Amino acid sequence: MQLAQREFIRGLHNLRPQHKGCVATIGSFDGVHLGHQAILQQLIQVARALDVPAVAIVFEPQPHEFFAGDKAPARLMRLREKLDALWAAGVDKVLCLNFNQALRSLSAEQFIERVLVEGLAIKHLVVGDDFRFGCDRKGDYTLLQTKGKEFGFAVSDTHTLEMNGERISSTRIRQLLETGDFIAAETLLGKPYGVYGRVVYGKQLGRQLGVPTANVNLRRYRSPLHGVFAVTAIFTDGAQVQGVANIGVRPTVNGLKKPLLEVHLFNFSRTIYGEVIDVVFHHKLRDEKKFASLDELKAQLQADINQAQSYFKLGVVIPAGDPASSEKN
Repeated sequence: MQLAQREFIRGLHNLRPQHKGCVATIGSFDGVHLGHQAILQQLIQVARALDVPAVAIVFEPQPHEFFAGDKAPARLMRLREKLDALWAAGVDKVLCLNFNQALRSLSAEQFIERVLVEGLAIKHLVVGDDFRFGCDRKGDYTLLQTKGKEFGFAVSDTHTLEMNGERISSTRIRQLLETGDFIAAETLLGKPYGVYGRVVYGKQLGRQLGVPTANVNLRRYRSPLHGVFAVTAIFTDGAQVQGVANIGVRPTVNGLKKPLLEVHLFNFSRTIYGEVIDVVFHHKLRDEKKFASLDELKAQLQADINQAQSYFKLGVVIPAGDPASSEKN
């Protein structure tokens, strides 16, 4: 098969005749963890056997964000990161549907007919064994099989992937990140947890405090991580630089509405505004907190740096929130 060209399709209205005839899967795919990857592997295997494109159908906002608003769980990745992970897994095309009231109101039967049959003319659908869809989540695997016979497409499911007796899920990974268990999170993700984005101009406060930082907008209202961490920044050319990072809202200096990622890189002076960096998290040093003065903040930042450098040098977990521990090592 000649591999299909990667394509991002935003909305049903952008589907064209050339998009018809494919193997598809549907989901939020937040994190693209090992459970998701098992579904994607099956998707691609069937697509290659049928000599048609492999298509992932995703939603923006994610359904739980539509229903829960600002109370929705934090995302593991933004859309751009998700797309790159889906491309890396071998998906050919991504159809992104706007999850609004109109889509939310579609019955399961209407979703099948408008999206899967009229929109994509799918030949095969791959879903997780717990997949639910349509208004009030009334659609399930049994309905898909019935409709598949009616409209001429096959359906297969993938069993829930477990590790150490627990289901691999975005929720579980979120919980692990919140508790700072990056090793367990990496096991479920299949790779270390990281956030990437473009370095933007800030207010130069870090430079004024003697701790210059690379600022990355997270482009989300909530982050699964909050606090100060030992990290590695990976550049597009593969170069890796260790450092310390803060994810938060800067409570000491008036604060922000959205969380910001600020990274101080060790022994690094190159100007990198506009470059994309991937920040990989290794160990949580402490929670973010408000300081009484900039002098107190500056002292704590130096303690954070010492602590992170000791962590990288010794390869041990240093108790977070104890700046003096760096002096004891």
